[in-house]
Amino acid sequence: MKNSFKLMVALFTMLSTTINAQIKNSKTETVKIYGNCGMCETKIEKAGTIKKVAKVDWNQETQMATITYDSKKTNQDEILKRIALAGYDSDKFLAPDDVYENLHGCCQYERVAKTPVKEEIKADATTQDHTNHGNHAETQKPEVQEVDQLKSVFDAYFVVKDAMISSDGTATSVASKELFTAINNVKMDKLGMDVHVVWMKIVNQIKEDAEHIADTKDIKHQRDHFVTLSKDIYELLKVAKYDVPVYFQYCPMYNNGKGANWLSKENAVKNPYYGSMMLSCGKTVETIK
Repeated sequence: MKNSFKLMVALFTMLSTTINAQIKNSKTETVKIYGNCGMCETKIEKAGTIKKVAKVDWNQETQMATITYDSKKTNQDEILKRIALAGYDSDKFLAPDDVYENLHGCCQYERVAKTPVKEEIKADATTQDHTNHGNHAETQKPEVQEVDQLKSVFDAYFVVKDAMISSDGTATSVASKELFTAINNVKMDKLGMDVHVVWMKIVNQIKEDAEHIADTKDIKHQRDHFVTLSKDIYELLKVAKYDVPVYFQYCPMYNNGKGANWLSKENAVKNPYYGSMMLSCGKTVETIK
């Protein structure tokens, strides 16, 4: 029995060491997350875990979660927000009521937190004493940061698109390096909840596409990655908005007739997939205001 116990301890230690080795700048914390069963465990751990960035291990008996994460890429609040959006309360964030109510009956634990995660975020900016000018400026700061940092991502995307219109692989590569930098500079904890959800969904793919475009001067390879990049930037822009109208445009010819989309600040079509070969091929399919 003693040998079995020692073996279990050794295996747990090895597992913890392996997890920490996979996650750089690792920081480990323990927090309470409410749930009932094995199904809850699966959902909680899936919602909070991001490969090589964050790992969540939830104990059904104690309702305690061990969270290990890269402290330079995320933090405890961001992980708990994702778990709350999956339907599970913590002492910091309450899941949206409609998400909680859609949990399986066996997963509907007793709720003790008071403020849903979306409402809590809004309260941070609205419940301060606005008679104090200093407090007012401070509460507005996160919103300004969100607009500024995402605007830099959108602006860099448009520079990449314009370089592709010119079929200039070198200029496209340089522009995409700027895009990659803008993406890395986004502070997730400054994003509103709706934007944050989309950002977490697309960030890894847009980084990969921007990096591929930056690492080559082959315009065909760059354009192939621009297809998925444009799709994800469109999803982000729909929730984050931009300071001027943006036109979602479509080329039916690209990719052997499968078609491809892109975003433009101009309603006039200038096709980034063919450049001067078929500059006006395509049409505007949506205007995002």
